Amino acid sequence: QVQLVESGGGLVQPGGSLRLSCVASGPISYINTMGWYRQAPGKQRELVASITAGGRTKYAGSANGRFTISRHNAEKTVWLELNSLVPEDTAVYYCNADICTGVFGSDCREHWGRGTQVAVSS
Repeated sequence: QVQLVESGGGLVQPGGSLRLSCVASGPISYINTMGWYRQAPGKQRELVASITAGGRTKYAGSANGRFTISRHNAEKTVWLELNSLVPEDTAVYYCNADICTGVFGSDCREHWGRGTQVAVSS
């Protein structure tokens, strides 16, 4: 019943920006860490950024200060702002979250969205 739905992907020129959104829905009692992963063709899925329920963030080295992750707990939403994009950023970006559905924040497990395509090309 729990779902993560991403949006905001698209085709942009090098140097451009995108803002990805991910909204969680369903019988959710609590959401722990949320994150964004990406997977390019022929490559393994890799972590781009993560953020805890308290707002503590981590970024992959490839982000190089270009990306910003944020969340709004009440809205069950996490965003990833992508700036100064380069062709190497082209990938499907996936939302991930450790979501709890039991009473008092119990019964937690990871969930994945279906992904949103980001293409950076001139």
